[in-house]
Amino acid sequence: MSFIPTEGELHQTMRQWRRDLHAHPETAFEEHRTAAKVADLLTSFGLDVTTGIAETGVVATLKGKQEGPNTIALRADMDALHLEELNAFDHCSKHKGKMHGCGHDGHTAMLLGAAKYLAEHRDFAGSLVFIFQPAEEGEAGAKRMCEEGLFERFNIDAVYGMHNWPGLEEGHFAVHDGPVMASMDVFDIKITGKGCHAGMPHMGVDPVVIAGQLITSLQSIVSRVLNPLASGVISITKMQGGDAYNVVPDSATLSGTCRAFSKQTQNLLEANMRQQVENLCQAYGAVGELDYRRVYPSTINDKEHSETCALVANSLVGSEKVERNLDPSMGAEDFAFMLEQKPGAYIWIGNGSAEGGRGLHNPYYDFNDKVLALGANFWVKLVQHKLAINSER
Repeated sequence: MSFIPTEGELHQTMRQWRRDLHAHPETAFEEHRTAAKVADLLTSFGLDVTTGIAETGVVATLKGKQEGPNTIALRADMDALHLEELNAFDHCSKHKGKMHGCGHDGHTAMLLGAAKYLAEHRDFAGSLVFIFQPAEEGEAGAKRMCEEGLFERFNIDAVYGMHNWPGLEEGHFAVHDGPVMASMDVFDIKITGKGCHAGMPHMGVDPVVIAGQLITSLQSIVSRVLNPLASGVISITKMQGGDAYNVVPDSATLSGTCRAFSKQTQNLLEANMRQQVENLCQAYGAVGELDYRRVYPSTINDKEHSETCALVANSLVGSEKVERNLDPSMGAEDFAFMLEQKPGAYIWIGNGSAEGGRGLHNPYYDFNDKVLALGANFWVKLVQHKLAINSER
């Protein structure tokens, strides 16, 4: 059953909201225009709106037409990327160097559409919380909302999130049992050797040579220490050392990221990196220091709640269009912090082909407006399922 008709009036309104948001992207904790627009719309729908959580976060509450013991939350992220948009359509970014290249404009529009419909059709029992979160892109806005008492202030029992997924066919969903997105850790390795003349390398300890050895050696952790049935990634993404042709520098640095689907794998990667940095540098007569920082945990669905999401998606599009065995992603998602606090699930909605530069974080990306109604309908159906009215009351 489609509560919000495809290409109906509300769908067209969601498209207008989405394109306006796309044209005015705002990055982490600077989503002032976006938050104001969201808050104004939610207020006009008749919801009780709270602003200022995690600076620019917006939370709105709605009670069903029947009392109920449970409160569930639906979350959308609002922030854009530091990315120069290369599209030329009318709604392309008006802010140089900023772009909605991950579809958060679409996520926000879908949740606003669901909020409008549910405010007009309160066919549920209990309470509903709409979370419009800032700073998902690398700044852990979800963590900050949790730290500011999100779940306690609004008495939330379970939380759900949804992300568009290029490469997954339009009209399809993907629901995972267990891991959906990887953890993200970042690191900096400082190698301190002994600078010298480039023509007399025997007079010093070359940190650049050691850095080269480390780049290769660190890959053996994944290929030879980690269980082949587990998943992990170590990527060196930056290398810095020296600024002259004829000088062996005194130090060099390597930086990068680690990804995993479990804390056990995170621990293994970090411990082995520390051992290799210390031992290899020492073997060359240098000193190695590893600064390892855990940024986002793994996004892991609660099985009971993922089953519920699959059931709801099946009812909307049919089980043949609900992927249950799609590989999880090594990308990271700060919704993981919310799932560490409360049970719930994080699902993907198909955005269509990723060809031609239409993948996430690409300067030619654009959210597929055709799926706005479907995404909003998923939220409505999920609410009616989880907060079903008891006919005996």
